[in-house]
Amino acid sequence: MTAPVWFPSDAYKEQTRLYQWMKMLGYSSYDDFYQRSIDDIAWFWREVERELDIPWMKPYDHVLAMEKGPAWPEWFIGGKLNVTEAAVEKWANDPKTANKTAIVWEGEEGKTSLLSFAALDEAVKRAAHGLKQHGVKKGDVFALYMPMIPETVIAMLAVAKLGAIFTPIFSGYGAEAIATRLRASGAKWLITVDGCYRRGKLIDMRQEAEKALADAPNVQSIVVVERVGTLTSYGANDIRWTELMTYAPLQETAAMNSADPLMLIYTSGTTGRPKGAVHTHSGFPIKAAFDAGIGMDLRKEDTLFWLTDMGWMMGPFLVFAGLINGATIVLYDGAPDYPNHDRLWQLVEQKQVSHLGISPTLIRAMMKYGTERMAEHDLSCLKVIGSTGEPWNPEPWHWLFEHVGNKQVPIFNYSGGTEISGGILGNVLVRPIGPITFNSAIPGMAAAVYNESGEKVTAEVGELVLTKPWVGMTNGFWQEPERFLETYWSRWSNTWVHGDWVTLDADGFWTITGRSDDILNVAGKRLGPAEVESVLVGHQAVIEAGTIGVPDDVKGEVPICFVVIAPSFSESDSLRHELIQLVGTKLGKALKPKAVYFVSDLPKTRNAKVMRRAIRAAFLQKEAGDLSSLENPHVLKEIERLGTKQSS
Repeated sequence: MTAPVWFPSDAYKEQTRLYQWMKMLGYSSYDDFYQRSIDDIAWFWREVERELDIPWMKPYDHVLAMEKGPAWPEWFIGGKLNVTEAAVEKWANDPKTANKTAIVWEGEEGKTSLLSFAALDEAVKRAAHGLKQHGVKKGDVFALYMPMIPETVIAMLAVAKLGAIFTPIFSGYGAEAIATRLRASGAKWLITVDGCYRRGKLIDMRQEAEKALADAPNVQSIVVVERVGTLTSYGANDIRWTELMTYAPLQETAAMNSADPLMLIYTSGTTGRPKGAVHTHSGFPIKAAFDAGIGMDLRKEDTLFWLTDMGWMMGPFLVFAGLINGATIVLYDGAPDYPNHDRLWQLVEQKQVSHLGISPTLIRAMMKYGTERMAEHDLSCLKVIGSTGEPWNPEPWHWLFEHVGNKQVPIFNYSGGTEISGGILGNVLVRPIGPITFNSAIPGMAAAVYNESGEKVTAEVGELVLTKPWVGMTNGFWQEPERFLETYWSRWSNTWVHGDWVTLDADGFWTITGRSDDILNVAGKRLGPAEVESVLVGHQAVIEAGTIGVPDDVKGEVPICFVVIAPSFSESDSLRHELIQLVGTKLGKALKPKAVYFVSDLPKTRNAKVMRRAIRAAFLQKEAGDLSSLENPHVLKEIERLGTKQSS
């Protein structure tokens, strides 16, 4: 049972967009409203697009067709639209909002800029005209290898305006990971920058792009944005961004079918090549805008800042969720703790951020700096703190709630994924919120917990599933429909199996215990790695922890833990024994780790998720699969040596 710590007053609940929308639709009970949202999904998503005021170039005939089955739903049949009109043109053409700030940008080096909706619209139209004159056609695929700068958003929208498709690539990737995604998408075009700054160092992104192009012959032309001004020469196929900005604004916007591809986002597979989630003009943008606008209570007068990269799902989420709701979005190109460790809090205060998006890993990293410098900043502008990326441990959640939010700001724990276009589970603001949990499935998301027999269960660990489709569900994997079906739809009939191991308690609180392929089975008892890690991180000596399962002759599988300790502590057998006993005390003797190893760091993806399968593969000397998103692969050598020593 979860004990809530944040309670919305009646007055608070009644002023939320969710409550007011429910009332307009005839509901005063959230439970009744949520049930209707999953019982009649066509009704629900029709009401969503109406509430978001999505502009249709041609109205749709009906909301949903399911003749091809739940894996291949068709939404808003017969309708035509373009996300650029919904995100920018609608606001730029309205005298009341044309001069409202759409984008606030700051670079690590201190440069700043603002774009109103009118200025953003003009830049998008100029870029679109320039690209069209250079031969861009409807359906062409653009790869965007760019940091978080205004030109990145302009490029996304200009490509969409022409009816072409963009695929964002994480700005920290190396040449091999870039080339893999260029080839997989079949991109004809690449938009990149001459460089960017990270922790005061100049990163030559153009050089990394050049290396990738050697292994991606499908790319025919390159557009280069002069971010740092270091380029002195250009290639024969290069197009300068400044040249695109010289074209007259293009007024025509391509009328796209509802199901036409807008964006491909590649995610790393457990094995093999990355998967390209296909998102449409009516899918990702509407789902993202709904989750932020109605779920997180984002309004026109608000400012949304999610610390992310455009190559991760939350980058496009930031753009479409913010702009479709008419809010201001903040882009920050740099490290959140450079040059001073309070840079993040400085940004929140200076940009008057109302909705801040972070990850648990970021908060764990910020905790080591203490609260003294943070307390110098006025964070009273915050209304909601969003959290995504991985499960929480209790200690950093409470630190965020108490010190950043002053026990007043709700933490919108948010979990879904790239293939979802947003969240499955969240913290709706009309219900109490408890530490590390979720107080509801997001409206419209028919979520359940299944046991191994495919039966719906509560109060026990099981697979997170979805029993009905939703707007925003990926329209397959790019050119790999069978792989999509095998990944999500092959276990139980007409059921999406998400891959998370969760519990749903009697009070309606959900807890994610880890990825289902990470779950341990210790003598018949299922154990989520996050449960063990939370116990370890609760010890004052431990900064981070990672848990895997290894084969055992007696128990079948036993936990092995890897911990990063604070600089003020020393590695010792006594500390190791203390940590093992702590887990046994908290979780039960039968679930004690077989061993605890001290490591310098844990292998993480570039969006800060601990990659447990990489830990396990290194420790057991097995094939790890796709590691292109790994930030610090050198750590695996350290873990591999520990595994070799253990087995010898």
